[in-house]
Amino acid sequence: MDDIQDILFDEQTITDKVREIAARISENYAGKELVLICILKGAAVFTADLMRRLTLRVSVEFVQAASYGASTTSSKNIVVEHGGEIDISGKHVLLVDTIIDTGKTMDCLFKKFEAQNPATLKAVVLLDKKARRTADIMISYSGFEIPDTFVVGYGMDHGEKYRNLPYIAALKPAAQ
Repeated sequence: MDDIQDILFDEQTITDKVREIAARISENYAGKELVLICILKGAAVFTADLMRRLTLRVSVEFVQAASYGASTTSSKNIVVEHGGEIDISGKHVLLVDTIIDTGKTMDCLFKKFEAQNPATLKAVVLLDKKARRTADIMISYSGFEIPDTFVVGYGMDHGEKYRNLPYIAALKPAAQ
């Protein structure tokens, strides 16, 4: 693809990291049932890969939370939508996203779901962009720390393009 500047993580590297994260989660939640809440659209691929590697009972729910729109920078407005009430009272819950940037979206979701009194509420991300963090968020499981660059692929997009790439890449500045 002409718009790709660098491939940061190839398909095998991602697969190995997802397997590693899933093993840690499976060990930590052994004997418990876990509710994964997939943050759409970007985390659909990561959630699917992660849940297939977990060795415990899981159920999956979906929320759509967005702050980017067609831009490469996060807006101040976070929109959260889901297809109905998600009952997590007394359950072990893991919010799943492919990337955490400022942390504002994750912070918004933590506040929303903490009000439902889950037994535990934690987060897992594949990519952690700590340089941009403005919200004080605890990420229990993360794969890779990345620099402050806009990335696409493995479910992440720019203007709804690139989600289908099997790798994670930085876009050329002209493509942003």
